[in-house]
Amino acid sequence: MQISLRFLCTAVMVAAMALTGCSRPPDLVGIDNPEVPAASVPDVSRHRMFIMTTRQATEVVGAFFSARRAPELGLASVDVTVPPIHVTGQLERAKRLPPDPRKEFAVIDPAIYSTDAAFIAAVDRELSRRPPGQRRLLLFIHGYNNTTSDAILRLTQFVEDTGFQGVPVLFSWASAARTPRYVYDLNSALVARVKLKELASILGRTKADGMDIFAHSMGTFLTMEGLVDAQQAGTLNRRGRIDSIMLASPDIDIDLFRTQVGLLPPAILRKMYLLVSRDDSALRFSRIIAGGVPRVGAADAAELEQLGVTVIDLSKIDDSSSGSHSKFAGSPEVVQLIGAGLNAAGRFGDAESPALHELIAGAPIRILGN
Repeated sequence: MQISLRFLCTAVMVAAMALTGCSRPPDLVGIDNPEVPAASVPDVSRHRMFIMTTRQATEVVGAFFSARRAPELGLASVDVTVPPIHVTGQLERAKRLPPDPRKEFAVIDPAIYSTDAAFIAAVDRELSRRPPGQRRLLLFIHGYNNTTSDAILRLTQFVEDTGFQGVPVLFSWASAARTPRYVYDLNSALVARVKLKELASILGRTKADGMDIFAHSMGTFLTMEGLVDAQQAGTLNRRGRIDSIMLASPDIDIDLFRTQVGLLPPAILRKMYLLVSRDDSALRFSRIIAGGVPRVGAADAAELEQLGVTVIDLSKIDDSSSGSHSKFAGSPEVVQLIGAGLNAAGRFGDAESPALHELIAGAPIRILGN
């Protein structure tokens, strides 16, 4: 038994490190380049990212928030610049500090909001800068093994490449951002679940016309648990603001997912889109850790369709710069498909929005469901 367990742990560690790289790039929050300040570079795109987090704040340079769990919900924002040389599907991240904003993403001007009212006012100011029809929120919930910098940069790249026109909000839960800390991350997601009601209340008090939810990997587990809790409390989408729920590479036990789906109303399931891929190597090892139970993100698309959700099968997409687990952002075809849906006047799946089959013409993507 000891030999088998040691072999299993070693196999998972080696594979995960191969997937994530031998060393993590440095944290970037609040580090501007004194020789080439981000504000001095022409033609950069600039995005304001709002942050809601269950991480503790930290004084560590570049980190902003740590891997430790906080008892209270933290509220913050940063500005992120995208270099003029950016390529769709790529994340041009600095490998050393300070970043060069001419060639790399830079995360500057971090701000902390001490009250809900201050945070809401800041979000509303950003919303007011958009024309009617674009005053929307995109709530992004990151996955396993992410630092605050990781999540901020991925969301920024996703917003840039989709052309999302509203205001992005990151929910950053306390991932340890270390390959062996899978169980810590899973428990951190469960700890964060109790804060989703507070998060929903705060965002519900903004002047946003609507909201799309996008979750990745273990973040989809947190999202589904939050939806079920809200449904049981009678508060789920009470104001009708949720337009779509997109779950990318869901790291959820397939049997648990069936139970979660069974507790949600058809009206919510019709808004739900699963991005899955049978070649997802990260979920292959998550399945090993879970004792062989299949993960939703690598399950059979036709089987998932029977649950009443729309399934977007990315199994044949092979152009993702970020690997098989993050095709939602690493594949130009996929990120542009998502962007077309998010920015459609009628939202994903509505009669007024472009038909999904028109959006994927010529791409090796299958759509099953609504």
